[in-house]
Amino acid sequence: TCDGALPMFRDQPLMVVGGGDSACEEATFLTRFASKVYLAHRRDELRASKIMAERTLENEKIEMVWDSEVEEILGEDKVTGVRLRNNKTDAEQTVECAGVFVAIGHVPNTQIFKGQLEMDDAGYITRSEGAQTSVPGVFVAGDCSDKVYRQAVTAAGMGCAAAIEAERLLATESQ
Repeated sequence: TCDGALPMFRDQPLMVVGGGDSACEEATFLTRFASKVYLAHRRDELRASKIMAERTLENEKIEMVWDSEVEEILGEDKVTGVRLRNNKTDAEQTVECAGVFVAIGHVPNTQIFKGQLEMDDAGYITRSEGAQTSVPGVFVAGDCSDKVYRQAVTAAGMGCAAAIEAERLLATESQ
């Protein structure tokens, strides 16, 4: 979502793809910068929580594009629009926009650690406050353990915390 604040997107129409809480949150956030936000969802109702769905549907700057999936993102050097296909009618439409934000779920890339590190049901590596995993001396940071923010800046902060914790561990073991 932080990319939506870039000058190239200011006062431009933007497209968000998805129908859950993340998509609704992104669409709502982007209304601060965009002239209009289209929210394309493959169903005829949002999957977001009731309060998030209501907030999204009531926002005058958000236009819903129901029962639709992205067929193609248009443009050469930059995004100029999106070609959508309606799932019910098979009709296609083109929506002009300056950017596309996909918010249709996230699967952490943690399969390599399955069975070695403790994970939650969604596949995120669990951690203590200090970035420690279930294996002593193994620390984690970033999107493989952050299912809330998933932003580069929070990953950098988590990486810093993990490095400090690793340094502390090494200092106590070398004494």
